[in-house]
Amino acid sequence: MNARVAHLAACVALAGLILLCFAWEVWLAPLRPGGSWIALKALPLLAPLPGVLRGRVYTFRWALLLILAYLAEGVVRAWCDTSASALLAGLEIGLAAAFFAAAIAYVRCATRLRN
Repeated sequence: MNARVAHLAACVALAGLILLCFAWEVWLAPLRPGGSWIALKALPLLAPLPGVLRGRVYTFRWALLLILAYLAEGVVRAWCDTSASALLAGLEIGLAAAFFAAAIAYVRCATRLRN
């Protein structure tokens, strides 16, 4: 995988995860009818978005640590929740894992090009 493909995949996965986290708790399968404040869990994902879009390796490195929390949440909710929420948790796992793999690939390619 080259750096350009990895960068694009990471951007798409991160944007998809942001949209999923917000929509999940507001419209798709909220914990409470009408939505809940847990939709704010999407806010920390906005912090690395500008750096990821610009392809900054440092941002990718710390975003890799952040994304693990969303991967863990997806695993827990896929295990514990039922019906639509469990399916959305599976999607969260997929998007978080896709970002993780693409970010690792991007960082490897980018640092290899610099050395």
